[in-house]
Amino acid sequence: MDEVLALRDVGVRRGTTWILSGITWTVRLGEQWVVLGPNGAGKSTLLSIAGARLFPTEGTVEILGELLGRTDTAELKTRLGVVGAGSPAIPARERVRDAVVTAAYGITGRWREAYAPEDLARAEALLHRLGIAELSDRRYGTLSDGERKRTQIARALMTDPELCLWDEPAAGLDLGAREELLARLTRMATDPWAPATILVTHHVEEIPPGTTHALLLRGGESVAMGRLEEALSDDALTRAYGVPIRVHRVGERWTAQASGA
Repeated sequence: MDEVLALRDVGVRRGTTWILSGITWTVRLGEQWVVLGPNGAGKSTLLSIAGARLFPTEGTVEILGELLGRTDTAELKTRLGVVGAGSPAIPARERVRDAVVTAAYGITGRWREAYAPEDLARAEALLHRLGIAELSDRRYGTLSDGERKRTQIARALMTDPELCLWDEPAAGLDLGAREELLARLTRMATDPWAPATILVTHHVEEIPPGTTHALLLRGGESVAMGRLEEALSDDALTRAYGVPIRVHRVGERWTAQASGA
């Protein structure tokens, strides 16, 4: 089976309010998804379910072939790479190299534990891959926001995850840092050996090339779902955001603006 995530009729209720309702969604091996929608659409709740951090009120969830509610979520989480909500806080005094390698033991804050040479080599390779090898001896607290995001991604990849969850990785970055991060995410998305990925964002401009599919949410319900070029339509974005929107594609990048602007 090539399904890495399968939600069937999933709903999440808080009191009398449904945060998610009727979500049926499948993510398969090799697929690179973006989840879009306005504030309060249910994006973070959906990602919490995909990360085995939240159980639905109704419906079923299978993550990497394991049925949520009938599996050890602690073991399951070791097979996931998470950046953003749900990822562990990295101590400000931790060296960048150690912030990455400690993921091998599922901890933060290196102490006296010993790591195998292959773990150390993998950490160094990931730092090179994310373009931050020169920062390996820097304290995490001295990094810029863009450097921290890349460190977090390197840490998330340390355990060779089968499913990656990126929660607004470009949020708060300036234009240069955002574009550099997107270039790194693009290289990963276009790698034929890359794990399936779900990226949550508010902005179509932050969709990295190589993204294959999109899910649009509004009010906890699915507005559009499918191949990126089909789901990312003027009509779907208009319904998701509640204002007339026109989407444009230039090469492999997307932009959107209010219709008539």
